[in-house]
Order: sequence, then C-alpha cells, then structure tokens
Amino acid sequence: MPSLRQRLARLLGKPDVRSIARRYFISNGFDGTLTAIGIIVGAVLSGVPDGLTVVKIGVGAAVGLGTSAVWSVWEIERAETRAEIRRIEEAMLTDLDDTRIEREQSGARIFHATMSGLGPLIGILIPLVPFLFEGTVLTMEEAALIAVGLGIGVLGAFGAYMGSISGQRWYVSALRMGLAGLVVAVINVFLPG
Repeated sequence: MPSLRQRLARLLGKPDVRSIARRYFISNGFDGTLTAIGIIVGAVLSGVPDGLTVVKIGVGAAVGLGTSAVWSVWEIERAETRAEIRRIEEAMLTDLDDTRIEREQSGARIFHATMSGLGPLIGILIPLVPFLFEGTVLTMEEAALIAVGLGIGVLGAFGAYMGSISGQRWYVSALRMGLAGLVVAVINVFLPG
C-alpha cells in the first residue's frame, strides 16, 4: 500500500483535482473577503467603539463562512463522487468499495473541502489584522482604511493568480477582482443609516 505522501502526490498530480480545489478556494475566498470589507466598513460607520469588537465580529463571520464552505463542499463532492463511482461500477459490473478509485475519490473530497474552507478564512482574517493595532498604533478609521486596502489586495492576489493560470494578463485580472472590494466599500459608505 502506498504511503500517505505517495497518495497525496498522486492526488495532487491530477489536474482536475487541483482545478476543482482552486475554484472552491478562490470562490469562497472572494466571498469571505467581500464579507470582511462589508463588516469592516459597516462596523466603523455604525460606531463600533474598538478594533477588538470588529475582530470578534469578523471571526464570527469567518467561522460561519468557513464552516459553510467546508460542509457544503463535503456534501456536494460526496454526492458527485458517489454518483461517478456508481456510473463506473455499472459500466464495469463490479463493486468499487475499498478500492484505489474509491480512496482517491475520498482523498479528493477531503482536499476540496479543506481548500474551500481555507478561502474564506484567509479572505476574512487578513483584512482584520489592522484592528488588532487599533488604539495603540491606529485609529478606527485608519485601521478601516488599511483593512479595506488589504481586502482589495487579497482580491487582487486572487485575480492575479487566476489570470496567470489562464494565460490572461494577470494585472488586468487583479484589477477586476480588486475592483469588487472597492465597490462593496463604496456601497456600504452610501447605505442609509
């Protein structure tokens, strides 16, 4: 039986496994980052008194989005991989329980769910960092501006990565993704209340 390292190398060597994980990571990271920007701008404009409160609110959102990302992908991939195994079993007229095919499908599901959950955690936690320095080094407003800038930077990094793997101009993709963060921040500034 191959070692864990060999199984992981074989799993990560499959372009379709990497592609699906990448989609989940970026999609959920995008959602998490935009959520963080909305929380940050909304918290500061509504008069949240300190950075630690913003961090607590953001961590709550990270837990919710991270759990949602892992759980939903686990269930989606469970159903999809089970359906695929059933199709193979019908075509081969054999049971694939406890075979390499089933183990690889299970490994891919774990990898996809993990990457799906990491996306929103990164997208939320990075923009929250400036609020850890509020009151000592930064004011609430300064922390918010830096946090929104970090969020836009995270979105830009997601875009640059996607642009580079698709053969597009990475900086155009980065600008397109980063623009979404700016749009969310501006909309929140102009919301009533």
